[in-house]
Amino acid sequence: MEYAVEVKDVSKRFKLYHENVRSLKEKVLFFRSRGYEEFWALKDVSFSVGKGRSLGIIGANGSGKTTMLKCMTKILFPTNGEIITHGTNAALLELGAGFQPDLTGRENIFLNGSILGLSRKEIEKRFDDIVAFAELEQFIDNHVRNYSSGMFVRLGFAIAINVDPDILIIDEVLAVGDEAFQRKCLEKIDSIRESGRTIIFVTHNVDVTKEICDYVVMLDHGKIIKEGDPKDVVNFYHAFMEKEGEARERGTKEIAVKEIRVLDTQGQLCKQFTTGDGMRLQVIYEAHEPVEDPVFGFSLEDYRGFTCFGTNTKLKGLEMGTVRGEGMLEFDLKSLPMLDGKFTVSAAIHSRNEQTIYHWVENKSSFMVQSHEADAGIFYIPCEVHMHSGDVPPPPVNSLGGE
Repeated sequence: MEYAVEVKDVSKRFKLYHENVRSLKEKVLFFRSRGYEEFWALKDVSFSVGKGRSLGIIGANGSGKTTMLKCMTKILFPTNGEIITHGTNAALLELGAGFQPDLTGRENIFLNGSILGLSRKEIEKRFDDIVAFAELEQFIDNHVRNYSSGMFVRLGFAIAINVDPDILIIDEVLAVGDEAFQRKCLEKIDSIRESGRTIIFVTHNVDVTKEICDYVVMLDHGKIIKEGDPKDVVNFYHAFMEKEGEARERGTKEIAVKEIRVLDTQGQLCKQFTTGDGMRLQVIYEAHEPVEDPVFGFSLEDYRGFTCFGTNTKLKGLEMGTVRGEGMLEFDLKSLPMLDGKFTVSAAIHSRNEQTIYHWVENKSSFMVQSHEADAGIFYIPCEVHMHSGDVPPPPVNSLGGE
């Protein structure tokens, strides 16, 4: 395989000084006596990226991801080892770096494009595409200081993405704009990948790497602890990072959620499920005073906070009567349709008219789903493919006489 990037036993050391030198005189006088400790942001990291391939680098804060990218782009240089790149590269490390607030968007496109290595003729050729991608046609001749933060980073992304490098290096810049613009960014990255260019991608939104990466490397404290197929590495990351998020709650608490239990169909506590498995959710409650006909419910959210499923006793046509003391509601889910991912459980108790929230607890518990299917998305839908060659029959006519 031809490689676009070769990382060979790369280590990067920083010196952490314990004393703050406030003047040049102090620096000279105490040069040899200043104490420091060594911090290795990267330690013996090796991997290769084939030409036309896409690599994802994931890990917790402080794992060394950004340091690695800065070494690749020669912003920093390794203490040991070497990084060999074959072809031109462009880095989306800090969108809008070099923008001048007193210049217009138009002027900043030419300024920033020249910083990224484009000639004036090349910028003029791509100018309309940059403006259209950033969705700033109305505002391109306004001063950048008047732009919102979203407009600012959209313009930065649009310029950087139009450099057309052999190697595109991206660091945590896809959280720009609204959801539609983020999707457009991913589609642009897909088109760059399909054109045969190499992509190196760092993100905390690790599930995105399953969409756009061929290979994923996970770093922890500057070392590679897992690498390989994106699906396997992302699942390992979720398990490695497994800890309950901080639960958020609100409500009057006349009746309160004490505990949420996630069980398998055998009634055992469970954190790991497979697509199609059943699940049993138990909501343990305590009424501190009699409550007339409360509604109990739950919801399942994915890593983005998207509600995958939710229901409650009112939707199921149940009346609870007067609730006193402690008790438990059990929800029996027959089959989990989700594909790979981490999901959280929230629970709520409210009045039947929904005017009073007795207790609403978000992010109280979590579980993982693994799938044997290779399909993409959030949910698994059984699907068979049939090919019919020859004449294509006309569309069927519905019972009302139309197509």
